[in-house]
Amino acid sequence: MRWNGQAIGTSDVNALPGMEHLGGFVRSVTTPEFAGMTFHEVVAKSALNHVPGASGMPFDWTVNPYRGCSHACSYCLAPETRILLADGRTRALEDLRVGDAIIGTERRGNYRRYVATTVHAKWTTNRRAHRVTLADGTELIASADHRFLTERGWKHVMGAMSGPEQRPYLTLNNRLMGFGIGAARAAGHDATERSWRLGYLAGMIQGDGMILHKTYPRPQRTWTIHAFRLALADTEALDRTQAFLALEGIPTNVRPFTPATAQRRAVIAIHTAQKEKVAAIETLIQRPRDPSEEWLAGYLGGIFDAEGSCSRGVLRISNKSEHVLGSVREALACFDIPAVTEGPRPNGVSTIRVTGGLASRMRFFDISRPAITRKLSIVDTAVKTSSDLRVVGIEDLGHSTDMVDITTGTGDFIANGVISHNCFARGTHEYLELDAGRDFDSQIVVKVNVADMLRTELARPSWTGDPVMLGTNTDPYQRAEGRYRLMPGIIQALTDAGTPFSILTKGTLLRRDLPLLTEASHEVDVSLAMSIAVFDDTLQRAIEPGTPSAAARLETVRAATDAGFRVTVFLMPILPHLTDSIATLDDALGRIRASGAHRVVFGALHLRPGAKQWFWQWLEREHPELVGSYRGLYPGASAYAPKPYRQWLAKRVRPLLRVHGLTGHAEEEAPPREPVPGLAARRAAASVVTTSRGRRTDAAAMLF
Repeated sequence: MRWNGQAIGTSDVNALPGMEHLGGFVRSVTTPEFAGMTFHEVVAKSALNHVPGASGMPFDWTVNPYRGCSHACSYCLAPETRILLADGRTRALEDLRVGDAIIGTERRGNYRRYVATTVHAKWTTNRRAHRVTLADGTELIASADHRFLTERGWKHVMGAMSGPEQRPYLTLNNRLMGFGIGAARAAGHDATERSWRLGYLAGMIQGDGMILHKTYPRPQRTWTIHAFRLALADTEALDRTQAFLALEGIPTNVRPFTPATAQRRAVIAIHTAQKEKVAAIETLIQRPRDPSEEWLAGYLGGIFDAEGSCSRGVLRISNKSEHVLGSVREALACFDIPAVTEGPRPNGVSTIRVTGGLASRMRFFDISRPAITRKLSIVDTAVKTSSDLRVVGIEDLGHSTDMVDITTGTGDFIANGVISHNCFARGTHEYLELDAGRDFDSQIVVKVNVADMLRTELARPSWTGDPVMLGTNTDPYQRAEGRYRLMPGIIQALTDAGTPFSILTKGTLLRRDLPLLTEASHEVDVSLAMSIAVFDDTLQRAIEPGTPSAAARLETVRAATDAGFRVTVFLMPILPHLTDSIATLDDALGRIRASGAHRVVFGALHLRPGAKQWFWQWLEREHPELVGSYRGLYPGASAYAPKPYRQWLAKRVRPLLRVHGLTGHAEEEAPPREPVPGLAARRAAASVVTTSRGRRTDAAAMLF
């Protein structure tokens, strides 16, 4: 992320008034990636915030690394965009999940190199679409805010030379970095099609299979053997072949073929000796008179798994049979993949070598989809663009469409074969936690020294080790955390000081720190809670446009549960007439239970000042039929739903909690005390801790 920052005086119009009490002002930062936002970096005077006893909050101490919330999302690419996985395969962007291993890049010395990374978060929304077309035929559908890496650095799809939209942007003949995918692959070849499967079987079995018909004369009668065998060290290809044969009604048996040695891996074989099955296999692997593109793509995948290699960036397929080599050349020509034939060598083997560098190699893999992943990796390969990736077209398509973006460990990923940055959209209202209107979204105070300050305060003799809450005011895993990375230092400081702590978040960036949190939980009580208000994707995008989807948050709950935490989920706020039906609540609780969550805290919508005005505007626009009812529930300055509604809601939710085997309670109720000792059973009491004052520190206290 390229940040344009400058140190300015507190009288500057960009500086938040009243910020001087927070500590020394460093600078205000604006960046096109967070259009409409200003980040005010400060050196904080303190990190620990003491909660006044009169507040009624059931905890004493909080840490808020941010003031305001930048939960603005990254909505950039069309869902069908192909993303390069760490194993060399590709997957549609819409099908990626948090935690998936993919390829990003990082600079090492003089070169940028491809490296393995993971998906930390994923979001969807609806944005105006732009088509970027490259000279090799590659197309990308993206938002105007999206950035691609060019030979002159990162550039947005759209921008301006001056004015408020001034930022680097793509122009014709800019050259993107990567390898592209070309035009023919843009629509994709369906590896589930029968013709693709038959092509794969033909390539694999013609390349490395054995079919035998042999007659042995005997004095009394002639003995005929019919046999099929395929023996491989790579079980990925063997399993695929066996599965494809089974789909054709040809089951095969498995047996060891050769044992492992110090120099070689063990080889496993699939086989059959039934005459009818062997004959059926022979028929299946015959080349069609007029093979389809799907069959040819599958053939390339099968023959590469059988006879292919990829060493030092050179892709080769070797065989003696001119019939096999001819089919390979035909398939390569069909997809415009350049290649040359070398040989034959003295043993009669000829080699077809794919030319054109990484671009041709990746195009081959993307079309053929081999099963053996060890041959596909590009990790540590230098980024050297040999394809013609000049921008030849930038077109505003004139309509909006669903788009998706991800956050990764490297801050980038490979989209349709080009290097694509995590991009950040304009700030949007986080009305569920809105404290001060638009300033909450657009003026973000960042306590850049919060971890160091916290460590100093926790080392004081007066500190008694009371539990500390994070997420009680603003989300510690909001979008800005991806840039500033304050939480790892905070977690480590609390752990080193032996201080138990609890985290409440909507952000899937929590998953990034799970290894650190797991280590911390061996020393102190660590409680995790995830807020999930809306499970309908359309409604969630409408009222929480800057937050991860319910599915993404549930995946984070699952990851935390798998790491050993007993996670609490906040099913709140529940929206009257929108998310309070039995069917909706039943679906939500079922999904929460499936995620592995231990407990649920539920509560009705709060409409605080600032949030309330925005919500009325949204309701009048989207659900005018509900305006009268809502004004009756939240009259005048009232921020809370009336007690009768909350009681009705509790009677509706409690039976469903029992049905799904979840413990839980309404937000205004004190949680039941669990008879569990402290640190020795911290995993069993992960969301309930007792302070030195005897208060209950429960995630339910972190109200919206």
